[in-house]
Parts: sequence; C-alpha cells; structure tokens
Amino acid sequence: MLSSVRIHRKGQMTLPRRLRSAIGIAEGDLVEASVRRGKIVLTPKLVIDRSEFGNADDEYTPEQRRIIDARLAKSDEDIRHGRVFGPFNTAEEMAASIEANIKKLRAAKKN
Repeated sequence: MLSSVRIHRKGQMTLPRRLRSAIGIAEGDLVEASVRRGKIVLTPKLVIDRSEFGNADDEYTPEQRRIIDARLAKSDEDIRHGRVFGPFNTAEEMAASIEANIKKLRAAKKN
C-alpha cells in the first residue's frame, strides 16, 4: 500500500486514513519511529496505564511478589548447579540444542 505524504512545517505530516486503519492506530495513539535501511518505519506502541490494574504505587501484590521471588530463586539455583543451556552463537545452534534435549527427554521418558 503506497501513499505519498507531504512533510509540513516542523517535520509534521498527516498519515492517510487507510494507512492508519491498516495498522490499527487512531488519534492519540503512540508509534515508534525508526530508520531501517534508509527507510522510516512506524510501529504502533501499546502503553499500559498501571493505575488501571490496582495500586499504582506498588507494581505487584505481596502474593505476586512472593511467587516472583520464588521463581527467581529457583532460576538462580539452576544457574549455580549448571542446569543451563548455551550460550549460542546462532539461532540454528539454539534450535539444534533444543531438538537434542527433546530427544533426550523422550528417550528418558520411554525408559
């Protein structure tokens, strides 16, 4: 979908309605602007107002914090005992490691 857009004073422009509709943005929404390979890319951004989800001063309830802390402690224990994978230099190396570990788990499950 191509559209020509004129740049106005202070770099302002109007994004045509059909482009806004195509990516689901409306007046007041935020977009991230970046440059990739010499092109400007606009990406819709979701902003969450934490005040809608309870106490804005405290990010988590005490129960949620206990669960998070327990999971972090288990992760630290796994790292200390060498129960980790990687690091990987490529996505292919990671995928091969995952496949190998799936095969090991399936073989162990059969026995």
